[in-house]
Amino acid sequence: MSSSPRPSEDGEEPVSSRTSPIRPLLDLSGAAIQGSREDKNPSIVLPNQSEEISHFAVDLGGSLIKLVYFSRRADRETTNSGNRALSPVRKLDHLKRGGFEAELRRYGGFPILGGRLHFVKFETSKVNDCLDFIQSKRLHLCKAGGAKDGVIKATGGGAFKFADMFKERLGATIDKEDEMGCLVAGANFLLRAIRDEAFTHLEGEKKFVQIDHNDLYPYLLVNIGSGVSMIKVDGDGQYERVSGTNVGGGTFWGLGRLLTKSKSFDELLEISQGGDNSAIDMLVGDIYGGLDYSKIGLSASTIASSFGKVIGQDKPLSEYRREDIALSLLRMISYNIGQVAYLNALRYGLKRIFFGGFFIRGHAYTMDTMSFAIRYWSKGEAQAMFLRHEGFLGALGAFLNYDKHGLSNLTAHQCVERFPMGAPYARGEVYGPPIRDLNGKITWMDKFVSKGNEITAPVPTSYPGTTGLGGFERPLARSCSLRSDASAALNVGVLHLVPSLEPFPLLADIQSYEPNTVDLSDQSEREYWLKILSSNLSDLVEKAVASEGGTPDVIRRGDAFARAFKAHLARLREEPAAYGQLGLANLLEMREECLREFHFQDVYLAIKQRENEASMVVLPDLLAELDSLEPSARLLALIEGVLAANIFDWGSRACVELYRSGTILEIYRMSRNKMRRPWRVDDFDSFCDRMRVNEITGIPLKPHKRALLFVDNSGADIVLGMIPLARELLMRGTEVVLVANSLPTINDVTAVELPSIIAAAAKHCEILRKAATAGGLLVDVVDDDLTEKDQAEVPFLTVVENGCGSPCIDFRQVSSELASLADDTDLVVLEGMGRALHTNFNAKFKCDVLKLAMVKNQRLAEQIINGSIYDCVCRFEPKEQS
Repeated sequence: MSSSPRPSEDGEEPVSSRTSPIRPLLDLSGAAIQGSREDKNPSIVLPNQSEEISHFAVDLGGSLIKLVYFSRRADRETTNSGNRALSPVRKLDHLKRGGFEAELRRYGGFPILGGRLHFVKFETSKVNDCLDFIQSKRLHLCKAGGAKDGVIKATGGGAFKFADMFKERLGATIDKEDEMGCLVAGANFLLRAIRDEAFTHLEGEKKFVQIDHNDLYPYLLVNIGSGVSMIKVDGDGQYERVSGTNVGGGTFWGLGRLLTKSKSFDELLEISQGGDNSAIDMLVGDIYGGLDYSKIGLSASTIASSFGKVIGQDKPLSEYRREDIALSLLRMISYNIGQVAYLNALRYGLKRIFFGGFFIRGHAYTMDTMSFAIRYWSKGEAQAMFLRHEGFLGALGAFLNYDKHGLSNLTAHQCVERFPMGAPYARGEVYGPPIRDLNGKITWMDKFVSKGNEITAPVPTSYPGTTGLGGFERPLARSCSLRSDASAALNVGVLHLVPSLEPFPLLADIQSYEPNTVDLSDQSEREYWLKILSSNLSDLVEKAVASEGGTPDVIRRGDAFARAFKAHLARLREEPAAYGQLGLANLLEMREECLREFHFQDVYLAIKQRENEASMVVLPDLLAELDSLEPSARLLALIEGVLAANIFDWGSRACVELYRSGTILEIYRMSRNKMRRPWRVDDFDSFCDRMRVNEITGIPLKPHKRALLFVDNSGADIVLGMIPLARELLMRGTEVVLVANSLPTINDVTAVELPSIIAAAAKHCEILRKAATAGGLLVDVVDDDLTEKDQAEVPFLTVVENGCGSPCIDFRQVSSELASLADDTDLVVLEGMGRALHTNFNAKFKCDVLKLAMVKNQRLAEQIINGSIYDCVCRFEPKEQS
């Protein structure tokens, strides 16, 4: 029986056992930044870390202390049941003669070490709380990789101010790192390595920005802490502090505390949400009797003087609303910083401005104010952008200064967005302690629901009835509402850093490549797919619980999964850009990640095994029938077989209804009988022409050298559809690689399941047996009939994982094993709705491409192919001749 990867202790995605001959001190394989892209201080999971490394670094600022620390998890024993782990990779040297090295994974038990990078902040005035925290975590007692014992990397002014206190309390010496250098190092790393680190925020709309690494520099980094530093960055280690201002976060907090008696920075931001600055700020209309000053382009709502209206009002402070004061103060300081930043960008000819620092902390109104300031003064030529890890740039930079972290070469294509549940929030309050493990997640869900709190999307707070920003009209958010990110009902999502992922070299143009065919930025389209996932949830939970034995503990896990996944969907309804540019591939993958989060590793495992066995019974007769046909008729029968077998998709409600009305073989025969041409998309004749054979000898006129077959579902789809097609290509002398998912999703076949399926099929076919033996799939089989000469002539049949666990595939991020096969590949076959319709229907490649799918979704049929359910797609796109 095939096994599945075991999840980490914290319920993260199962990790691959890919290793490097030289392991860096910080092993990032399978790493993950925990928390949604909305989260201000997400943790980073390092599941494969086995070396002692730098355990923490700290940025001691004037207002806040930011701490980055590493924690290790204890080893876990691996059992033969329940959770399973990947064994080390087995290298098959004899496959090198095929131009690549296949890595076949066998499963067994071995302990997985790991940990995560955490991001924590403290008020500087409460430095003792920070020291208590360090002592409670025993961070100061850990041996730091690349540093001497008892030495802590630190940056910020407090590295000097509190050096004696750290020595006295912790017995540790502070190793002071240059503050500006750390800020730049942290920002450069994040912008280079994380696809969705940077975003714009304008008129209440958040958009993530894809940074071209070749065009990153120069840029202006505006770090807003207690004061503001403006740094011109020209490259790694190349920077200059060009300006700054003493009016920053400390000014907002200090004046705000005096004027509103707020107890914390976050409280001050929160009350500003309900403010109306027109009660305090003097507007142009106040001066000109409600009229615009049109001659110089100022509207009546423009702020003429922040707090200026107070001059003519004889009222004590107590009669002014705290909310109005907080908002006026926030707008004054945010606008000032934005204008000074623009002037410096103009001075150096910079078009890109990144804002960081804990003053912003994801606050929507602050970002909108700065964005409007930049856009207004630059007349739209400059752009304000913000960073997810805005407050931790310095601390992260200090952490990176420990020797040999292995981080410097990471790029955005090695980062994969994931969506497991992070720290729960409701009404701006955290319920219970931070979630650490699976039981903690479930317990929290139980307690939360028992209190009568339904987990829903955040409700935007009302947009304050304010006026201008001091030179232009007030920003108008969609639906006239903005909210602070701090009010998020649930922080969800992680970003995995996987060094073994690479762009697929056969993409015609990776810069213009867009995997998603369906546009979820359209509200009706997005709502349709959210409803689909919601309506399928109860059936999915039922199967998930049954797959794990249906015990009370499993039922509890299933309920927790359902509630968490509902929270995901609810948040996306309210805030579509919560996870960046949302595509259907991301939406479908979210479901699988959420299942894995609650340790449901392969919900359809038993169903897949049953369908594989049932389909295998029919295979011998099918192969005999195919062999009786002449080449062109056989090729048509093979394509019909792939299309007919692709009907078996447990991700489709239409398919589920079919399962209830007949057996797998009855449905397959019915589907074959309906294969009448022309199909909705029918390029078969073109494909057949490309596959022509000599009519006399039967030898292919121009056989492909290597074909990558991206397979879809288990059961009839793989056994009666794709395996016979692979066999035909092998007969024509083409090397065949079956490309399958790295992780389970619905009833899709996985790469670790394929070898056993191939072995079963090979018992009925000598062609498959010889090719699979030559390709190393049947490693325990000794083929006496396969001579050394035969081995040199028999084309390989092998398997490779694609690097993902979704019904769809994003070719910007595939496994390094798959990417390595591109050089000699001249045919790609994409099979199934997820890989050929949901994604990649319009994708262009540098080789011949065949896209095959049966449509099981009416909306997809109407939008993509102008057809209907059960229509067939056979789209052949030959390599363009240069």
